[in-house]
Amino acid sequence: MARTAVAYSNLIPNSNLADPAGTATNAGVGNGHTIAKAAPELTVLRLVAGATGGNVTIKAGANPPAIAAGQGDLVIAVGNGATVWAGPFESGRFLQNDGSMLVDVATGYVAGSITAFRVPRNT
Repeated sequence: MARTAVAYSNLIPNSNLADPAGTATNAGVGNGHTIAKAAPELTVLRLVAGATGGNVTIKAGANPPAIAAGQGDLVIAVGNGATVWAGPFESGRFLQNDGSMLVDVATGYVAGSITAFRVPRNT
């Protein structure tokens, strides 16, 4: 099954951003999310769980380009109804060979959302 695309919400230097709704989670084996043209060092994720929490997994990248992919996936526990912020991340561990980042959510992670924020380099 195809992964659900998560678009970036760009943070704006010296300004503000209305709170984006995020992308609804796509839980289950073989499903997940992809952030295309990822910039892991500039990426912060907001993970929101609905009534049922669970694990969110940032998948280890492919070597090359991710020379530290051997460190494995990053698993983040998100409690029931909780919001967790994660990142920024390391390209050398999480970047896939197509330039994306992959995020999976546990089966049973009901009615949650994922928002990818891109932090600007210059202010």
